Amino acid sequence: MTDAHDTAADSSLRTTGGAPPDDGGSSATEAPTPLLEPREGIPPVVADEAALARVVAAFAAGSGPVAVDAERASGYRYGQRAYLVQLRREGAGTALIDPVACPDLSGLGEALSGVEWVLHAATQDLPCLREIGMVPTRLFDTELAGRLAGFPRVGLGAMVESVLGFVLEKGHSAVDWSTRPLPEPWLRYAALDVELLVDLRDALEKELDRQGKLEWARQEFDAIASAPPPEPRKDPWRRTSGMHKVRRRRQLAVVRELWQTRDRIAQRRDVSPGKVLGDGAIVEAALALPADVHALAALTGFGHRMGKRQLEQWQAAVDRAKALSEAQLPQPGQPVAGPPPPRAWADKDPAAAARLSAARAGVSALAERLTMPQENVITPDTVRRVCWEPPKEVTAESVAQALAAHGARPWQVEQVTPVLVEALSAQSP
Repeated sequence: MTDAHDTAADSSLRTTGGAPPDDGGSSATEAPTPLLEPREGIPPVVADEAALARVVAAFAAGSGPVAVDAERASGYRYGQRAYLVQLRREGAGTALIDPVACPDLSGLGEALSGVEWVLHAATQDLPCLREIGMVPTRLFDTELAGRLAGFPRVGLGAMVESVLGFVLEKGHSAVDWSTRPLPEPWLRYAALDVELLVDLRDALEKELDRQGKLEWARQEFDAIASAPPPEPRKDPWRRTSGMHKVRRRRQLAVVRELWQTRDRIAQRRDVSPGKVLGDGAIVEAALALPADVHALAALTGFGHRMGKRQLEQWQAAVDRAKALSEAQLPQPGQPVAGPPPPRAWADKDPAAAARLSAARAGVSALAERLTMPQENVITPDTVRRVCWEPPKEVTAESVAQALAAHGARPWQVEQVTPVLVEALSAQSP
């Protein structure tokens, strides 16, 4: 098989279906090469402390960045824990680690402290890696790099194909990774996911440098690596799909009670909450406020496949919500931190609405010039907050300070400040 390093070493990016516009590279006419096997074959799964110690030693002795990936069992198991961790580093090869058998990988994390970790869509994997003791101090996110470089398709498969000219099989991305033993085709897929990650990183670094965006990317990567773990979501039951149909407080209480009951059952059984009871069924019960088990069983999502005991536990949850006093019922909406929804601005503050409209247009034009998504130029929330409560005196310095206070990186402050200074000077019609 052709060594991917030869491809990545080429100074020009391939353009087989997704390179950034005007990338200056030569258009590749040859068909992309299917990547069927890892270079050294499928490594054995590390599932005991002795094997883990050998991996730690090998990766500590390796050189250059380390490719890291994790597989979860979303849709099958409760939570977002990792069920397989894949790594690859020059001099160490590829390792597949079972974090169920080896739940503490802090020794590996420490061995790789100070090494640049290469991940694709890092924010998706970092929480589950943190749970098992793996926290990078430096990272390179190939998905985010693709966004900054202007690639229209930034999935790993699309990026590997368009940049390196190889086709990755993606058929096992949504399987139940908690399965034991893991089938060989799944392990092959998992090993291939890190096979070319460092090669992709090297090629993207060159492209970002060519576009003058490499320092921007480094600031973004540093922000991800230094970000604290996210706070637990307040009232997560409010994110039940179909909540827009539920308007009365008593109905909201039913959603809350059913959601919390489902969550306890799902956690106890270690299954995805959706496998216990669907969101649609929760909303149906909230809207109907069934009087008894028979009425509940007639609703969509409960029906004949559900046993009597299950129906009784759900009806008990409904009854608990129905028995609450008015003071105990949830409020219709969550307290909103920050500006009101933009649709309300025209009525509440026409001048702010004019500023926001001008700011959005300016950011859109800037994003087009920089060939990257608007949300990567500056977050929409930051734009809204600055437009709703602008500095008392609008100057380049005051706007830059406001942007930085909301978490904008230095490169974003530099690029966006002139746009917002102009927008914040807009007057209501």
